[in-house]
Amino acid sequence: MTIEMTVIEGGDEDFADTVEFMIDSVAEALGKPFDPEPFHLKATDADGELAGGLVAHKVQQWLFIKLLGIAEGQRGKGIGRSLLARAEDFARQEGLVGVYLDTFEFQAPRFYKGLGYTECGRLPAIAGAPQRIWFAKTFEAVPADGAAGS
Repeated sequence: MTIEMTVIEGGDEDFADTVEFMIDSVAEALGKPFDPEPFHLKATDADGELAGGLVAHKVQQWLFIKLLGIAEGQRGKGIGRSLLARAEDFARQEGLVGVYLDTFEFQAPRFYKGLGYTECGRLPAIAGAPQRIWFAKTFEAVPADGAAGS
C-alpha cells in the first residue's frame, strides 16, 4: 500500500474538522463521545474594559482551561485567582471530576501550585524550547445523596 502525505500550508479548517470527526466517531462508538461544551468567563473593570478572561471547555467529565489571561495593567489584583475559582465552582456544579490546564515554565506554574493544582505532566526544556507543564485539580467525590464523606 502506498500512502502519500501532503503538508497543507496555512492549515485547512475543513480538513481539521474531518480529522476531528474521525477521532470523535471512534470515541462515540466506545461510549465516550467528546462533545466539548465551551465555558468562557469575561472579567471587566469598572469602566467596562476587559481586565481578563478564561476560555475552557467541558470534555470527558473534566473542565479543560485552554486560556487564562489578564490585561497587563490588571495583573496582581486577584483577577486570575477569581476567574479560576469561578471556573472550579462551575465544574463542581456540573458534576465534573476536576480541572486541568497547562502553562509554560516562564508563565504561572507557582500560581497554579499555590491554588492546589498538582503537576501531572511535563515536556522537557530542549534547545531553548521552554518546559510545558500540565496541572490538574480533582474534586472530592460527593455521594449521590449530596452528603460529604467523613
